[in-house]
Amino acid sequence: METTNLLFLYLNKFVPLSKEEYKDLLLPYLKIRKFGKKEIVTKVGEVEDYFNFIISGLARKYFKKGKEEINTQISHENHIIHAQESFHSRRPSEYTIETIEPTVMVSITYDDLEKANAKSRKIEHMSRIIITNAFVIKDNWQMQMIKMTPRERFIHFVQRNPALLQRVPQKYLASFLNIKPETFSRFKHLIREHSRTKVVAM
Repeated sequence: METTNLLFLYLNKFVPLSKEEYKDLLLPYLKIRKFGKKEIVTKVGEVEDYFNFIISGLARKYFKKGKEEINTQISHENHIIHAQESFHSRRPSEYTIETIEPTVMVSITYDDLEKANAKSRKIEHMSRIIITNAFVIKDNWQMQMIKMTPRERFIHFVQRNPALLQRVPQKYLASFLNIKPETFSRFKHLIREHSRTKVVAM
């Protein structure tokens, strides 16, 4: 229960759930999965069977365009990650999910989620809200990618995820933000210069 407590707190952001309800209705279906650094979680061509919540660590979702890896999601603690199109359609995934750091996930399979939903109308309602929220987040991000300039995307991301600049390889972040690697490096340099100027001014 301790390991999955973060998930319990996350779920309560969407639908109030007592610890008894969580223990009886969801906990029996949850699996703790541990992965090493750069370990494959979901393979391209396989049907995604797991809905994953990250307890600790980092993971990315990407697809290949020729030899290039296009990162479409980078997720850390308290985030959901899965090949959602494959999970919901039950068709082979076009994406690979791979850890960036050693990662611990709380996961539920498609079949077990269906069982939990059938067992409780409240769990079914909560599942629908969380799944809808994931699609809304994805849609909003795609809109930002279209509307924002590369510089705006970089600043927007850094303001909300400053620690990830140290944790995630630059090539992954540049791909995720659809910024050329050399442009990304220049933006990072500007951030460092701005930080030094603030320190001197103080």
